[in-house]
Amino acid sequence: MIDVIYFAGGCFWGVEGYFMKIPGVVKTEVGYANGNTENPSYEEVCTGETLHTETVKICYDDNTVLLIELLNEYYKIIDPFSLNKQGNDIGTQYRTGIYYSNDLQKQVIENFIKNKQEQTKQKIQIEIEEIKNFYKAEEYHQNYLTKNPYGYCHVDLNKAGKYLEEINKLNPIEYEVTQNNGTELPHTGKYNNYNKKGLYVDIVSGEPLFLSKDKFQSTCGWPSFTKPIKELTEKIDKSHSMIRTEVRSKKADSHLGHVFNDGPNKSNRYCINSAALRFIPFEQLEKEGYGKYKKLLIEKN
Repeated sequence: MIDVIYFAGGCFWGVEGYFMKIPGVVKTEVGYANGNTENPSYEEVCTGETLHTETVKICYDDNTVLLIELLNEYYKIIDPFSLNKQGNDIGTQYRTGIYYSNDLQKQVIENFIKNKQEQTKQKIQIEIEEIKNFYKAEEYHQNYLTKNPYGYCHVDLNKAGKYLEEINKLNPIEYEVTQNNGTELPHTGKYNNYNKKGLYVDIVSGEPLFLSKDKFQSTCGWPSFTKPIKELTEKIDKSHSMIRTEVRSKKADSHLGHVFNDGPNKSNRYCINSAALRFIPFEQLEKEGYGKYKKLLIEKN
C-alpha cells in the first residue's frame, strides 16, 4: 500500500535528496506546509509571515519500508533540539516538523518522539501536527540536488540507509554477532526458550524478520524458525571447516545465523542468534509502528 508522510527538516533540498535514496520511497515532492496563506511563493515563505515550513511530501510503499523506519532515518539528519534553525538556515520556515494524515500515523509518531525524549534531558523541538495544507514549491526546487549535484545541502546524504549510530549502541555480544559474524554460546540467548506472541526484528535496523508463530522449540540451543517474513540474504559460509548457508538481514546486512533443512515436517530451520534480534510483543505492535503484522499473527497457519 502506498502511504504519505510529510517531513520538515530545514532546507527541503537536502531532506528530499536524502529520502530519494531510501528503498521503498516511491515519490517525493517539496513544498510549503501548514502555513496561513494559500499558494505562497518561495519569496513570501522566506519572509516568515506566512508561517509555512519547507516540507517534503514522501510517498512510500509500506510493504518495503515502514513509517517507523522512515522516522528513524529522519531523526538521523536533523538537530531535534534546534528551534527554527537547521544547518546554516534560520527562520520559522526551517523549523522541524512531522505532519501526519491519520490517527495511526499520529500514534506511531507520538510514541517515537516520546521514546526519544525519554533518552535526553534536552527538549525536542519537532512540531507534530496533522497536515493542514501543502503547496507544491516552484519547479526549480523539485529534485534540486539531482539537477544540481553540487548545490547547497545541510544533510549528509551518505547516511541514507546506513545504521552507524545504531551499531554504536550495540552491546559487545550484539556487535560481535551482527557485525563480525559471531555466534553466541548455545542455550545462552534470551529468546532461546521464549514463547511469547509477537514479532522479531533486526536489532540494528528494526527490519521485520520472523513471526512468533513460525518459531519452534529445537534442541540446537538457539532460537529456531521455520521461515522468515520475507526473503533474507543468503551466503555460503565455509568457516570452521564446514559448508553452511549464512542468513543476513536485507537492510542493515546484519549477520543473523544460518539456515538448515532439518526443520519440522521437512521445513527449513532458521537457526538465529538472540543477540541479532529484538522482540516486540503483540500488544505493542501498533504503538511501535508494526501494526500491519498483527493480522499475520492472528491468521491460522
